[in-house]
Amino acid sequence: MALEGDLIAEQHIWAAVDPNAQNEAFNINNGDVFKWKQFWKGLAEQFGIEEYGFDEEGERRSLVEEMKGKEGVWEEIVRENELQPTKLEEVGVWWFADYVLGGEAVLDSMNKSKEHGFLGFRNSYKSFVSWIEKMKAYKIVP
Repeated sequence: MALEGDLIAEQHIWAAVDPNAQNEAFNINNGDVFKWKQFWKGLAEQFGIEEYGFDEEGERRSLVEEMKGKEGVWEEIVRENELQPTKLEEVGVWWFADYVLGGEAVLDSMNKSKEHGFLGFRNSYKSFVSWIEKMKAYKIVP
């Protein structure tokens, strides 16, 4: 779900110029299939933390609930790591993360786009790593 902006742009340009796409609406996603549990180790490595793990059968945790009252913690992280001054609600959309990580399959298909001639895709894991690296470079996250 870390959709690359350049993939969206690539599809929009294709839809604007390709006669097969005229007057049609299309879904867009990276085009690969994954489970979140496959990402945890790599994402933990990106932040230099011990892997917390992913328990598909365990109790569901809500980031909306977990992040309540954590504004001061984020301010301390920003200060200690000399990050760009941001508020906690600016670095995460917790309800959306809860939705995506909630265990329900979120499916949208690229079949129509492919049938009409758009074959663009991105590797979701590499996309996540790329966005984390960009956010580190801009000093948004430690």
